[in-house]
Amino acid sequence: MTPYLRAYSVHLLTASGAVFSMLAMLAAVDSQWSLMFVWLMVAFFVDGIDGPLARKYDVKKNAPEIDGVLLDLIIDYLTYVFIPAFALFESDLLPGWTGWICIIVITFGSALYFADTRMKTRDNSFSGFPGCWNMVVLVMFAIEPNFWIILALVSSLTVTMFFPLKFIHPVRTERWRSVSLPIALVWTCLAGIAAWTDFHPGPIVTISLTITSLYLLFVGLLIQLLYDRRPGD
Repeated sequence: MTPYLRAYSVHLLTASGAVFSMLAMLAAVDSQWSLMFVWLMVAFFVDGIDGPLARKYDVKKNAPEIDGVLLDLIIDYLTYVFIPAFALFESDLLPGWTGWICIIVITFGSALYFADTRMKTRDNSFSGFPGCWNMVVLVMFAIEPNFWIILALVSSLTVTMFFPLKFIHPVRTERWRSVSLPIALVWTCLAGIAAWTDFHPGPIVTISLTITSLYLLFVGLLIQLLYDRRPGD
């Protein structure tokens, strides 16, 4: 296979995320939440491997007619933001006006964040919460907290998008990657179990999912506090 075909095949893999997002949306419209999250998890897996493949096969050089970064952002907005926000709104987790507030702040704030050229730090982390609402909403479905907690969490995470607070990328952030990456893989397995069991996975999975979620959410802030000395590090 030529370098061009290998590089272009990575673009095709990335574009397949649009298909999975459509399948997730169709499931969401029918309130088939478990199936929706299964498709979102498939899209999440694709998003996790297409970046390393893109760098390995140097898609910018070998297949430059497709903007892989733009393609990835379009699909990420669908799978990370738009569909999870719709699911949160249509579920029974948020009554009345609280659902409207959440979908407005999630979609509006995330649109601005995804277009922000400062979203990446020097160590390949994210500056501000990176709009991973698919992960947040899945955990909310699994633990079913009080709606005030959901409203507070959604509002707080949206605000952090616009402050220089660090959130890790489990694959690309090198510091503590030997811990973060395995925890991210464990989180993915736990999330899959939660979705597969129609969000009745039992206390062990629920507690483990909560703990791993808290680690992934706050470890970047801890790294920033312990090691960073300059803005944008």
